[in-house]
Amino acid sequence: MSVGYGFFVDFNYILMYNYKNHSMHMNSPFKNLEVFMKEFIAYCGLDCESCEARIATINNDDTLRENVAKHWSELNGVTITPEMINCTGCRIDGVKTPYCDSICPIRKCAVDKNVRTCGDCSEVSSCEKLAMIINNNPDAKNNLLN
Repeated sequence: MSVGYGFFVDFNYILMYNYKNHSMHMNSPFKNLEVFMKEFIAYCGLDCESCEARIATINNDDTLRENVAKHWSELNGVTITPEMINCTGCRIDGVKTPYCDSICPIRKCAVDKNVRTCGDCSEVSSCEKLAMIINNNPDAKNNLLN
């Protein structure tokens, strides 16, 4: 005789009901999801998962690379080529844009201090390097403080 299970799902938990012995087992499939999602938060709090450079890299999208390079060149007043638009994420193993890899003062500082993000640093509220990002991007600030 096989044991029957019923599954009840809500946003946070899967409840499994064992019909044979009438027991209930609760499992959260999301317990590691928050940790996984936070891996895509850059040291500065920006969300790498939504970054067009990362999206172009993951999808090997040369058209998006060209568009990002053009936009970033105009935005920053420097020449950025499509070949530079390759990045898996600030804190994710893999390729980085030249800026993120070796120029970004925020990333350098966080790596030197061995913090997960700037939110783990005791100087987060007074950091001049970080101020330009978190003062202009409430999502980045929330990502660091939550």
